[in-house]
Amino acid sequence: MSTLLRPPRSPAERTALALAALLALWLATAAAGVRAQAAAGPAAAAPAPRAAAAATPNAVVVAGTVPDEATRQAILQRVRELYGADRVVDQLGVGPVVAPPNWSQYVQRVLSPELKQVSRGQLAIHGNTIDVKGEVGNEALRQQVASQISTQLNPTYTVRNGLRVRADEQSIIDQALAHRIVEFESGSAVLTPAGRAVLDELVGPLKSLPAHRKVQVVGHTDSVGGRDANIALSAARADAVKAYLVSRQIPAQMIEASGVGPDRPVASNATAEGRARNRRIEFRVSE
Repeated sequence: MSTLLRPPRSPAERTALALAALLALWLATAAAGVRAQAAAGPAAAAPAPRAAAAATPNAVVVAGTVPDEATRQAILQRVRELYGADRVVDQLGVGPVVAPPNWSQYVQRVLSPELKQVSRGQLAIHGNTIDVKGEVGNEALRQQVASQISTQLNPTYTVRNGLRVRADEQSIIDQALAHRIVEFESGSAVLTPAGRAVLDELVGPLKSLPAHRKVQVVGHTDSVGGRDANIALSAARADAVKAYLVSRQIPAQMIEASGVGPDRPVASNATAEGRARNRRIEFRVSE
């Protein structure tokens, strides 16, 4: 996440900022390309601090211009409390700007834990108008985030809800798999070229997930052979999938590999077709 407050770049912006303070808060998850911005004042919202966010994974970049050092420190402290001091990149300045009454207090109230539910988003405060945009997990959360912001403000503020419900993350992974099986050499944990090709198509969808998401990679076998041997084989195959994805720059901490052998069949092991369906790698997206 990044929080941006920047100095004006043109005479027109300097004129605008002489009337009201500008605060831009960017919430960025670098691994997923996620950004959210919040700005206050009539000036246009500041551009994303891409360099700072890229240099610091999951950075919260705070930048812009506020009227005094006390306001600056209060905002920074709130962002650090919310996201952790190690993630905050301070680009917040003090300049000759005038904030609305109690502006600092209202900004701190708006910086609530609910904002952490928003990805690929932007929170912009222009005077008494607040625009919140981005993606959330469901419709109830879409309304909840905007409602929480509204309840922290006085009636002179207007909150415009531009949040949208993101596509179901599990569905994105399932669509990339398209019911295909990750293939291995017979009786081993060595991926075939076709198996690697399937995993290559998963790399993009996996990189699009928020950085805090976990993906469980679960190996399964049919019932042919001893159970203990099948559990070991399924675990080795899940580990091989994880290793391959990590080699393609998927963070190792995102992938949790395990094997359950023949214990969770999806078809009867009495037929060759059923056994083929049971020999599989399962991908589950979790928090």
